Amino acid sequence: MADLYWTNRAACRAADPDPFFPLIWDGRHQPAVRICSGCVVRPRCLEWALESGEPDGVWGGTTPAERRRLRRLPRLKTST
Repeated sequence: MADLYWTNRAACRAADPDPFFPLIWDGRHQPAVRICSGCVVRPRCLEWALESGEPDGVWGGTTPAERRRLRRLPRLKTST
């Protein structure tokens, strides 16, 4: 049976969640960003966080502030 859930392949699946959800954004999240950098589902994770409006934590290698900036960028329209 094929793996239907991208989260099952996430590099963070077995990682300590603390760096992904720091109480203070003073660099404590950098271990999480490093884990994300080599993750095969990073693009899908970031897409989910942007679509869902996830306000907390490191998702797809981005901080909440980085995702807020990304959401403000104009979207490119693709023709079909």
